[in-house]
Amino acid sequence: MAEPRFLVVRNDEEQYSIWSAERELPAGWHDAGFAGSREECLAHIDTVWTDMRPRSVREATS
Repeated sequence: MAEPRFLVVRNDEEQYSIWSAERELPAGWHDAGFAGSREECLAHIDTVWTDMRPRSVREATS
């Protein structure tokens, strides 16, 4: 049996999550261009999501 595939997804506030590649994306979330195993996707998020604050908060404090 093949390992489940996941997508890295991002919302408009630039918050990241993973989502099953077999399911339709939920409203407000977009494919962030990376797919792999759960562990690979979480590792990718660790490298790209360096500021956990929502985009609106980052922009308000800049």
